[in-house]
Amino acid sequence: MTAAPLSIIIMGGGTAGWMAANLLAARWGDERAHVTLVESPDVGIIGVGEGSTPQLRAFFAGLGMAEADWMPRANATYKTGIRFNRWSSRPGFDSYFHPFATEVDFKTQPQFIYNCRARRTGRDVPAHPDRFFLPRLLADECRAPVGGEGFPFDVGYGYHFDAHLVGQVLRDHALSLGVMRLERHITTVEQHADGRIAALLTSDGERVAGDLFIDCSGFRGALVQEALGEPFISFADNLFNDRAVAMPTPRGPDAIKPQTEATALSAGWRWAIPLTNRTGNGYVYSSRYIDADAAETELRTELGLLDSDVAARHLQMKVGRVARSWVGNCLAVGLAQGFIEPLEATALHIVQATVEGFIGAFEAGGFTPAHRNDFNDRIARRYDGIRDYIVCHYRVNRRSDTQYWRDNAANDALSDNLKTMMTAWFR
Repeated sequence: MTAAPLSIIIMGGGTAGWMAANLLAARWGDERAHVTLVESPDVGIIGVGEGSTPQLRAFFAGLGMAEADWMPRANATYKTGIRFNRWSSRPGFDSYFHPFATEVDFKTQPQFIYNCRARRTGRDVPAHPDRFFLPRLLADECRAPVGGEGFPFDVGYGYHFDAHLVGQVLRDHALSLGVMRLERHITTVEQHADGRIAALLTSDGERVAGDLFIDCSGFRGALVQEALGEPFISFADNLFNDRAVAMPTPRGPDAIKPQTEATALSAGWRWAIPLTNRTGNGYVYSSRYIDADAAETELRTELGLLDSDVAARHLQMKVGRVARSWVGNCLAVGLAQGFIEPLEATALHIVQATVEGFIGAFEAGGFTPAHRNDFNDRIARRYDGIRDYIVCHYRVNRRSDTQYWRDNAANDALSDNLKTMMTAWFR
């Protein structure tokens, strides 16, 4: 412990910055740390990450934020899993549902595994996963994953939400915890002689000094990558997609299905995320196989908006991670730390795991970097494991209609861990 509370400066708002602010303030409070978040009013956020894994449920619960309070403010809906469409052209397997874990499914999972094994050894038994897991049924019947009074099993779920609005919800809660917010534009990073960050200098000459700095500056990585020179490890050989085009559509009259949809297109996949007021849509694709105009046209055709004046938003993605997330007295979080395409909506999960892991490592070292190397190794393995998870979706796809899908199925740029798992499965 230091004699005085630590001064923690977070550069950048958005969902990642305000998640970090909440976790740090809730854990350490004013006695151990003073948390200040600096965000520029002139710099927007990416704002299209609108889905989560079930870990976000624990995040809100840990902060004491009831769903009935925050979900309406963010136009949020429940998410029991992901419906994958057209990833296979095999008859009967054109679609499958990836369920989030529930206690009920532990009763049916053994039968599913048995049937998979039986089918692989020549017996004619049903083995499509959609038949065996409760979350798929909840999604198809538009039911919330919340049991009635006395229901004895926990049902895992995530959320869909408006990324801008959920950032505001998190900001308000962080301010209630004592986090200070500064609207400033950072122009210069001041460093100590040993390279550690000393302060952030603003456009109006203000000096924002601190002991620890959290880099939530987006793909730019202003602190960890630009100031501290930490290398960025690209995943381009593993994951081909590097662009996205997004456009919302009004929500129709049908009941909301608590699922994300990921539909394969010619050079990537299309997401559909239902909110209470609209549906978020977008196309994640590889610029090696299709250009921006053609991608937008393909998405508009899918949505029936070919002649519509609804504006499309084009984004570039920097897919990979920094070599180390904790460098000197700076921790990279969110897009400044790394990015893996949102096929399984793991971005906020990594933010949460990074900040909680950092808090644990820093405390274990007596508020020193004694456990920094172990922390960096754990976070790197988590990133690489999620990368392998996403890569596997493409590697085992069963489409052959475009070069994009054929090249993904033939991609041998796989980690040793993924090769081992795939070999075990096929054998």
